[in-house]
Amino acid sequence: MDDITLCIGGEAGQGLDTMGQLLAKSLIRSGYEILVSQNYMSRIRGGHNTFSIRTCTSPLLGPGDEIHILAAFTQESIDLHQDQLAKRHLILTSEELGSKNTLDALLPVPFQQLTDQKILHNVAALGCLCGILGLLPDIGAGVVRSAFGSKDQDLAQKNLDAFHNGLNWVRERIEDAWHLPSVSPPESGSRLMLAASQAVALGAMSAGVNFCSFYPMTPATGVALNLAAHDQELGCVVEQAEDELSAVNMAVGASFAGAVPIVPTSGGGFALMGEGISLAGMTETPVTLVLAQRPGPATGLPTRTEQSDLELALYSGHGEFPRAVMAPGTPEECFYLTRKAVDLAQRYQTPTIVLTDQFLADSYRAVPAFDLHNLSPVAQPDTSAFPQDYVRFASTASGVSPRALPGYGPALVVADSDEHTQEGHITESGEVRTGMVDKRRRKEDGLRQETAAPEYSGPDSPDVLLLCWGSSKGAVMEAARICSESGMRVGTLHFSQVWPLDPAQFEDRLRQAGLVVAVESNAGAQFAALIRRQTGFAVQASILRYDGRPLSASYILPRLNPLIKEQTNGHEQ
Repeated sequence: MDDITLCIGGEAGQGLDTMGQLLAKSLIRSGYEILVSQNYMSRIRGGHNTFSIRTCTSPLLGPGDEIHILAAFTQESIDLHQDQLAKRHLILTSEELGSKNTLDALLPVPFQQLTDQKILHNVAALGCLCGILGLLPDIGAGVVRSAFGSKDQDLAQKNLDAFHNGLNWVRERIEDAWHLPSVSPPESGSRLMLAASQAVALGAMSAGVNFCSFYPMTPATGVALNLAAHDQELGCVVEQAEDELSAVNMAVGASFAGAVPIVPTSGGGFALMGEGISLAGMTETPVTLVLAQRPGPATGLPTRTEQSDLELALYSGHGEFPRAVMAPGTPEECFYLTRKAVDLAQRYQTPTIVLTDQFLADSYRAVPAFDLHNLSPVAQPDTSAFPQDYVRFASTASGVSPRALPGYGPALVVADSDEHTQEGHITESGEVRTGMVDKRRRKEDGLRQETAAPEYSGPDSPDVLLLCWGSSKGAVMEAARICSESGMRVGTLHFSQVWPLDPAQFEDRLRQAGLVVAVESNAGAQFAALIRRQTGFAVQASILRYDGRPLSASYILPRLNPLIKEQTNGHEQ
């Protein structure tokens, strides 16, 4: 059977994440594609969580909603997910829970016979799942050994025993009906298992980021933790500040002194950083921020997903100053666009923002290893000794002034958060004010010329064009593919950079389509509104999700089909 979705459900603290990651890694090392979506509650322990893996032999675009194999560690997992079970399914659970249920396709596992330690039940269940799917035992055992071998040999052996006991137990009871199709394992190191937080951190590392200040906030914290894991090797300072205001101002100060900074946060933290972002805009100090979106307002649903902070990113900070906003749709795009965001911040001396979200941040995929030899260079701070008559904010045709660093030579580097002269001194002159606003805004022309064009897929002049941005990419492309297989003429237009926009790159696509439908994870169709403000083009319909769950093809299609039918009937008339 190809294209299986496994859901591991239970309480926080039962080792679901460890089990899920080890299984996902085993699948990748075996040669399969994966797409992980995580669902967890905002509490330290308890509450129902899931780690879902959709796996297939061909590339996957979006998450699956139908569950084929449910590994349930609590009765709540069975109760909550039995309506999502596919027609053909299997429920793996403990003997204790199995005795309380009369559902079909139930596989009660005697975990206490497989391991005498309850803490290892998840690893025994991992062995069961590897056996059910027909994965090579050596691959699963190798993943377990890699995870625990460096910590304690006795602990590693107990985990391996639990894994093999689970594997052998299930082999005696399950035929090969659930085995995945055979594939060849890839070459070692040819693919990475990455989620967005890891990919953003890798993109930052590759761009030469050497300073990260942050205040912990789900789902952004993973970026800082991944940088901190390698800070010694990279010479990167990772500082947990006392609050978000300190975090962004630390980054502005470090950048003024010559560091290359990044600041990861989420909606509430980003809102607090508004004044610091504005300070970076006025002082023309390069800063890259990562805004990992989650549903608001206020604390909202802190561990769920949404795309509702687009307008926050576009308009954060008082006053007018240029910025660039990236919205990657995959871990690969997270890597390359974070690198680009750092480069643009340095070259245009202005804030740049990378927009991710909880779904993308926690969604592991199999990613081909990055070709680090063909990356374009990233601008770094200029440590040249500028002359003594240097002026920090010299007016130029591009709006970008030569940027000296304090302490490198005789040049005096003056900056101020007040409006200032070209020398950096405070002024209230209306003429100077107008000139400095115009100088800063001239950078927008350069940023616009470097805007990443949206990615179009589909026939020319489609009957229906699905407009999307950021993490909705995969679900929208999968929905369009299913429609196209049914003979419909559906195209997709995905924006991985949402500011600045260059209408010349996409306006014809919009006007040539029969019907344009915006697909977004927010209630206000924020990107469709932005398109209208920039082009005057009014998107005719929208499919919006804002219940904190990720978009999927199965969510989009029932809402899209009536629109397509209406559009098709209109053509026939």
